[in-house]
Amino acid sequence: MEQLTAGSRAPEFELKDQEGNTVTLSDFNGRRLLVYFYPKASTPGCTIQACAVRDALPQLAEAGVAAVGISPDGPSAQAKFDQKHRLGFPLLCDEDHTVAEAYGVWGEKSMFGKKYMGMIRSAFLIDEQGDVLQAWYKVSPKKTVPNLMKALEETA
Repeated sequence: MEQLTAGSRAPEFELKDQEGNTVTLSDFNGRRLLVYFYPKASTPGCTIQACAVRDALPQLAEAGVAAVGISPDGPSAQAKFDQKHRLGFPLLCDEDHTVAEAYGVWGEKSMFGKKYMGMIRSAFLIDEQGDVLQAWYKVSPKKTVPNLMKALEETA
């Protein structure tokens, strides 16, 4: 699993969101973008992370930053997650984990001694030209937004 670093070109993506709309990385050209990957909609850690992003949306908008979340869930699971928590930003469906693999966030995980392949919670700040400014692999759900805010302060 090759990881992206600051200065890497962010891999292009084209995924459906929770409403069935196609969203691409290039849709955000000219704006900075938080792309975060999470394992499963409506689980406790993913809810904490998504709600933190939701709560930060006004600050992000002020800083010219958009946000998208990506998981292997399908559109109906993403829509329920969005509606239940009033998230208000695109939740993208990477059901075949192609985009996760391109970002280096699909890998071996372990639970109760059993190994399996899955989404490794990670986040990326992408600049206006589509390059990675910051990459946070294995990020804690509670650290996604603080890490982002710190990076925004440093690049202001």
